[in-house]
Amino acid sequence: MPEKQEKQPEQEAQQPETEAKVEEEQPKEEAKKEEEAAPAAEPPKEMRAVVLTAFGGLKSVKTQKKPEPSPQEGEILVSVSHCGLNFQDLMARQGAIDAPPKTPFILGSECAGEVVQVGAGVENFQVGQRVVCLPEFRAWAELVCVPARLAFALPDDVTNEEAAALAMNALAAYMLLFQVAGLSEGQSVLLHSAGGGIGLAIAQLARTKENVTLIGVASKSKHEAIKDHFDHLLERGCDYVSEVRKISPDGVDLVLDCLCLEDCNRGYSLLKPMGKYVLYGSSNVVTGETKSFFSVARSWWQVDKVSPIKLFDENKTIAGFNLRHLLRTPAGAERARAAMEKVMELWKNKVIKPIIDSSWALEDVPEAMQVMHDRKNIGKLILNPALEPKPRPATPAKKGSKEEKSKKKDKEEKKDEKKEEKPAENGDSSDKKEEEEEKKEPEAKQEDEKAAEKADS
Repeated sequence: MPEKQEKQPEQEAQQPETEAKVEEEQPKEEAKKEEEAAPAAEPPKEMRAVVLTAFGGLKSVKTQKKPEPSPQEGEILVSVSHCGLNFQDLMARQGAIDAPPKTPFILGSECAGEVVQVGAGVENFQVGQRVVCLPEFRAWAELVCVPARLAFALPDDVTNEEAAALAMNALAAYMLLFQVAGLSEGQSVLLHSAGGGIGLAIAQLARTKENVTLIGVASKSKHEAIKDHFDHLLERGCDYVSEVRKISPDGVDLVLDCLCLEDCNRGYSLLKPMGKYVLYGSSNVVTGETKSFFSVARSWWQVDKVSPIKLFDENKTIAGFNLRHLLRTPAGAERARAAMEKVMELWKNKVIKPIIDSSWALEDVPEAMQVMHDRKNIGKLILNPALEPKPRPATPAKKGSKEEKSKKKDKEEKKDEKKEEKPAENGDSSDKKEEEEEKKEPEAKQEDEKAAEKADS
């Protein structure tokens, strides 16, 4: 009895503990039931995008599924219908640009489409409005978020495809030709890469000034297609310095160079007094499929340096133009917007028009890049997310295929069976030899006994 009385206080002490545990577990169970009853969270929506997985060759360019973006403050979300391929995209792929983003990232710096969402603080764009955009990256996707300052509203009579074909080319051509080089009537112009998208835009804009002489340098295969845009065409790879001297012994007023490296010195040597040399690209840097930053720096260092005193003595000007860098700053973006308005007016008045080489699916971007790298395009290369990729040729079966492996196994098994049969045959013949030897043994004994009897006698 006393023992039972001692246990009662212990039981009374345990009761509050168990009650507390029950009270703690009840909310947890209720929360679990609520989670089970609640509908499962939907997976994030995805889009197709052209992703650079690593700096280097074409194999690093992949079409992948990525989460759909949401616009931040000052941004708009655009449903992309067409994209433009530019030479700076090739340089970005190789990492031959300043401060590239870390891989993987979405490529592309030009696209056109429709606004589907507007971020906070954006007042100059509305949902449903058509725009052309010039983001630094991420344009080659089904959806892209773009700072509103890098988007431009499209007139009703301009299609999205035309916008993607002409926006960056025409804007860059207008600014470098009129605002940097200051083209005026009666001047002569030497233009490299004359058959590309920006080269043809420059040629069209230059015709807005009277008596301008245009000398273009392009691959021989492009001459027939672009001959109406130029007064003189020179073959790429020729000694264009001597050829220009034949056309204009005193040289030219403007040299527009997108090549860089050794062509800087050649171009400068062709300038007349008061002439201007404008560098707006460096496509010579992209000579192979891959290029490192150090090889780019080494190539640039090998370019002859021009002394400011020489410019002073010879009355010549060297200038540069980089639209990508200009668009990074609000002031530069505003300057570009004012120039784009003038480009749109020329566009609407049919003074300039886009020249499209071909259209490509997102999955075919590596092939399109190779076309541009080889300078085979005449005009703009367009990417269209709605296009189906080109059918791939069937790859032949490799030597290590399953069928060939099974055939090899069958042959090996047959060889093993033959090897097993040979020892068996050898075993039978040995048994016969033993039997013959056993028969010979008694005969040999009899002969020995006869010989012994003769000896005794």
